[in-house]
Amino acid sequence: MRVYVPLTLSGLAEAYRTGELGAGPLLAYAVTPALREWYLSDDIEELEYAALNRAALASLRLLAADAGAARRRVVVAVDVADGAAVADPDRALDPSALGEVRVTGTVRLAKAAAVHVDSDDAEEDVTAAADALKAADAGDDDAQFVVDGAEDHELLWYATQEIPNLVGLGG
Repeated sequence: MRVYVPLTLSGLAEAYRTGELGAGPLLAYAVTPALREWYLSDDIEELEYAALNRAALASLRLLAADAGAARRRVVVAVDVADGAAVADPDRALDPSALGEVRVTGTVRLAKAAAVHVDSDDAEEDVTAAADALKAADAGDDDAQFVVDGAEDHELLWYATQEIPNLVGLGG
């Protein structure tokens, strides 16, 4: 099963250093029955893109909580065993939990299929979105417009071999 793990660049650097995204339960996003129902599509690529976008929003939340993190959203696409990712049935009706899964066990970075990261030119909008997130969550429409502005930037696809360069460890 493909899952999308939200991180920050510093979190990606730590994963590169240790060789793992973390020990479970690890928050990730995937094509769940609730996401399928919400998105109203049977196209797996569209559904995976929706799960990736949910993970990008979760990455934005990580940035909002860490003022020192570089203002670029990071999502790692990783393949895990089918039974390793489970949606919380108690959160099934919560719109903020669409596609959310918990991954049990240790998730090795070697299982990653790709890394998705904002380009440098997204940093200004991502910074503004991270700053506006709390107000948007409280129902401020103007703040929500700012948060949505970050979503106008597509995350770029990187091969896992490019991680050292992304985190500043490449030669």
